[in-house]
Amino acid sequence: MRTATIKRKTKETDIEVSVNLDGTGVANIATGIGFFDHMLDLLARHSRIDLTVKAVGDLHIDYHHTTEDTGIALGQAVKQALGNMAGITRYAGVHMPMDETLTRVVIDISGRPFLVFKADFPRDKIGEFDTELVREWFQAFAINAGVTLHVETLYGDNSHHIAESCFKGLARALRTAVAIDPKAAGEIPSTKGSLGG
Repeated sequence: MRTATIKRKTKETDIEVSVNLDGTGVANIATGIGFFDHMLDLLARHSRIDLTVKAVGDLHIDYHHTTEDTGIALGQAVKQALGNMAGITRYAGVHMPMDETLTRVVIDISGRPFLVFKADFPRDKIGEFDTELVREWFQAFAINAGVTLHVETLYGDNSHHIAESCFKGLARALRTAVAIDPKAAGEIPSTKGSLGG
């Protein structure tokens, strides 16, 4: 089983994340941030990755630390669960529509962390959630998962739809990229013979 559990505790947050890359999309999410829980729930559902997130953070300050640290822990869990990455599909890309919004998400599980994030949010907040934290989460996830990730909203007018298309796009790209390629026969998908730099 490609599973992992990461526990991360600082003076700002106390987080535990578990993943099963070969799951069915079961989610058990509790961060104390309603909108963020919604994004992580749909990430699990559409990636078919079982995901448990328990986070207690300094929400009396703002949502930044909890959002970013959850991205760190989830990225580390995905990386650990992937192991040596033998047999994975590695590359994937998707165009994700959400009503009037269209976002392109492309991923390379390369071991070389990099994020390109291009999305403009018409509003500063979605409910109580700062829209700038969407990028913060994607940055934390990409760096700690060791993936190259490009996210670009091509057009859209509604901030909720834009955020949702980014997370759903990542979910569907992850679903394909982490999948075992039956033609790869356990090979590392790299001409170098290894992934990670």
